[in-house]
Formats: sequence, structure tokens, C-alpha cells
Amino acid sequence: MRTMITRILPVMILAALLAVTGCSGGKQVTRVDTGEQIDLSGRWNDTDSQMVSAALVGQILATPWVEDFLAEKGKKPTVIIAPVANKTSEHIATQTLTADLERQFINGGRVKVVASADERDQVRTERADQQEFASPETMKQWGRERGADFMLIGEINTQNDSEEGTELKYYQVDCYLVDLQDNTKVWAGFEKIKKVVGRGKYKP
Repeated sequence: MRTMITRILPVMILAALLAVTGCSGGKQVTRVDTGEQIDLSGRWNDTDSQMVSAALVGQILATPWVEDFLAEKGKKPTVIIAPVANKTSEHIATQTLTADLERQFINGGRVKVVASADERDQVRTERADQQEFASPETMKQWGRERGADFMLIGEINTQNDSEEGTELKYYQVDCYLVDLQDNTKVWAGFEKIKKVVGRGKYKP
């Protein structure tokens, strides 16, 4: 019996050590508040997108073009958001910024926002199906779409600088609001973000 215990004991100890080692080396996942600002790499992230979209829409709605349109047409202007162009060498999910801009406009309540080209294709497919399968009283008609009065066009550019392990990342988002009738720019603005990444001597 003692001999058996002597043989089994090292095996049990080894198994326990392996279990402890395996647990300590595993990946740890921590859930955080989605509103918390977290910068790991210094690259463009969700916080940047939300800050930039809120700032830009705030600038746009603070200028007189909305009141000018209301006075002339007697209705809210309708805006379409063009895909934001990424002119940087960094991969940026610009669809998130476009969606954030749309939400800021819609929730602000001062303008109407129409669907993007891709979204309109989906809606038109559904409308085509209704022509065949929906009842006459609920079927939606062709040729009733709302045309946008203005298009918001934007692009992201960046400049980087680095020295002794410290990197400076500078992003600038330029936007223009264009009248779709005559191509005039009724508003132009920009928002910028600057970050210092690394262990250099820089102190804010």
C-alpha cells in the first residue's frame, strides 16, 4: 500500500502543478463600461470616432445654414452622409465614424437624414418584393423617396512623428457640407486629435 502511494503521489503533484500553470497562463478577459476611454496602441479607436462626430455635428448645427434653409424652404433640410475617406496608412473602420455622424444628426432633431446608397439598395429590394407580395393598402409605391438637399463629405488625414521610443500621432478629420443642387459648400470644418504614445520624456 505504501509503495502504491509512493508511486501515485508524484503523479498527483505533477498534475496539480500542470493545472496551476495552465490556469495562470490563460487569457484574462475583463468587461468594462463602453463609455470608458481606453487607449492601448494610440491608433484611432471608438473614443476618437465618438468625440470627432459629436464635435463636427455640433459645429455644423451651430452655423446659420439650417436657419437659412428653413426660412427659404419652410422645412427641415435633408442630409446624406457620404462614406468618410481614409487618407491615412492606418486601417480605420470609417463606417463607425459615418454611423456616429448619422446618429448625431438624427438625435439632434434639426435635420432629416436619408439612407446611404447601400442601405437604399436593401430598401428597394424590399419595396420590389412588396409590389408582388404585399396587400395593395400596405404596399409602398415607387418614386416616393426623399431626395437629400445636402451631402456631408469627409476625410481623415494623419501626421506622425517619433523619437527615442515616443511617437506623436496627429489625426485631422475635414468635412464639407455640399448643396446637391448647385455644388456650393455651405459649411466647412475640421476636428483634430493629437496623442503621445510611448515612454519618452514628454510630459503633458
